[in-house]
Amino acid sequence: MIPLHPQFITKNGKKEFAVIPYEEFAALQALIADMEDLMNLRAAKEADADRPSVPLAEVKKMLGL
Repeated sequence: MIPLHPQFITKNGKKEFAVIPYEEFAALQALIADMEDLMNLRAAKEADADRPSVPLAEVKKMLGL
């Protein structure tokens, strides 16, 4: 978990905005990008779940390695 240190801007006594240090913002952006990548990977694996797989040794033979 990323520790956050927000400062709140209020309007009419209610919190309107949260301001966080840039380092925390950058960490949140990286975390969101990682989560999106994970979601895309899981979706791709699910879409290919019924496709046959090829063992690594066979792929190496096909590539002449």
